[in-house]
Amino acid sequence: MERSVPLLLLGVWALSSLSQQSVEVIEQCPERILGNKRSQTCLKKCQQDKDCGNKRQCLCDGQCGLSCVVPGRTCPWPLTPGDHSDVVLLSASLSFSALLEVRCHPGYSTAHGLNATIRRCQGDQQWSGNEPVCRGQNIKSETESGVSCPLPSHELLYVNGSAAVGATIQYQCAPGFMLVGNSENVCQENQTWQFPHPICQLCVCVCVCVCVCVCLVGVFCLPPVEVNHGYLVAVQKSKYNVGDSIYYLCKKTFLLDGPNQVTCQSDGTWSTVPYCRARCTIPAQRSRVIVDGVKRWPYDLTDGMVTHGENVTFFCKHPHKYCSLTATESCFDGHLPAPSCYLDPTWFQYQLYPHRLVSEINPCDPADLL
Repeated sequence: MERSVPLLLLGVWALSSLSQQSVEVIEQCPERILGNKRSQTCLKKCQQDKDCGNKRQCLCDGQCGLSCVVPGRTCPWPLTPGDHSDVVLLSASLSFSALLEVRCHPGYSTAHGLNATIRRCQGDQQWSGNEPVCRGQNIKSETESGVSCPLPSHELLYVNGSAAVGATIQYQCAPGFMLVGNSENVCQENQTWQFPHPICQLCVCVCVCVCVCVCLVGVFCLPPVEVNHGYLVAVQKSKYNVGDSIYYLCKKTFLLDGPNQVTCQSDGTWSTVPYCRARCTIPAQRSRVIVDGVKRWPYDLTDGMVTHGENVTFFCKHPHKYCSLTATESCFDGHLPAPSCYLDPTWFQYQLYPHRLVSEINPCDPADLL
């Protein structure tokens, strides 16, 4: 019994050490969690750029980890699409770490039941993973009436079953990953799932007298994008866990268009990011307009401007009769065009004959507009 205590302490120390090292590697090289099954030619290992030769940098190369890579080298393109799939380049160039998507045609999926697969340009100038093959789906995504729930698209999460309303699906993670969340889900009548989709966590096992598995989060979000004319309210991190939230605020005079709270989702992306929209200057100086149902002079409004999304109604002269008709335009992010029929009065018209301004004369009879 006395000898078993040091062994147990040794096991705990080894497990703690491995867990800490694994976390550090993932912090340095987070793309390892995108690992694929196909073996790749791993380049020289490194810890920093000075470990590599000329023109090479110490970069994360998927399963190979930190490696000496020539970042300017490219992967082959274009790729020939499969019989039931299309290939789309997601990056601006074909150089190292570029991404492409292989998407199956409707009614087809990969062997893991996925509709799309992401491949990455590796240091060996090859695209990661095996060439996916799209086959007729085993998953029934619709009922006879075509009513179903949307399926998850994360490449580590496999789905089996039917997505039709009232049906049940089962989840399974790729080898080496552990399912966190419900293993089954039900498609409800409102075409939403009863539970959130689960996530897959990366697992590392170590054996010291007994085998213990340590699971590390396999999905995270990169730092969120900045918004023009806005502020980002968040704890500064190099990565965010699933479920983490951040907040956006707009600068003075700008209007938030979209949700102010954005959440890291289980597929490693942020939910809808908002915009900060600018106010619009009313393109009328010597004519009244209608804003919020009230007829007023533009200079009576704050700075002669309206907010994003607000409507402004202008007065136009009938081409053949002495009466006015109206035309409405909307402010969109700082841009408010005047209607094609609108003509701003001259300074002399405004000063000498204000009662004859188009905005002040009688409106046209509906029959005159036919």
